[in-house]
Amino acid sequence: MMKLIVGLGNPGDRYQNTLHNVGFLALDALSSSLSTDRWLNRFKGLISRGSYQGSGFILLKPQTFMNVSGESVLACQQFFKIPTSDILVISDDVDRPAGLLRYRASGGHGGHNGLRNIIQLCGDNHFHRIKIGIGRPNGKQGVSDYVLSKPSQKVAVLIDDAIQQTVGYQKDFIQNKTIQIQPTESG
Repeated sequence: MMKLIVGLGNPGDRYQNTLHNVGFLALDALSSSLSTDRWLNRFKGLISRGSYQGSGFILLKPQTFMNVSGESVLACQQFFKIPTSDILVISDDVDRPAGLLRYRASGGHGGHNGLRNIIQLCGDNHFHRIKIGIGRPNGKQGVSDYVLSKPSQKVAVLIDDAIQQTVGYQKDFIQNKTIQIQPTESG
């Protein structure tokens, strides 16, 4: 049984290390941990394949831009015949304080356009998801500008800690173990 782990983000140097790209960073952290650093351009995205303790997985970073991530996810899912229940999507969440994680086995998009597009194109919302809190913008900055900006140093530390925590949860998902994110406090 093959698992598909999708990290959401936007392609290109302009968006590298922005708040909206925490999904890409979470996949990079797992890839580094498991030494699966060979990325191939397939399915309108970058994929890397590997195995962890006898369980196979595919990592996917859609290169279609966030709002049409479902195009890449659907193409990969259909090619490898992966049931939606064997997909984990990692994304940012402006409604959670920076660094806080949330796991759901299924559900809605919560206003996230990348998740909305995946649900729409795959025709199913029964995929797993981990949301990484990035917090809301302060002052007059709009949400769109905020998610496409680089985090402050304080927020970056909290998010990096959360990304490192996802590595264990991603490994649990690959092994078909229950993901149980422990409540944490944000500083």
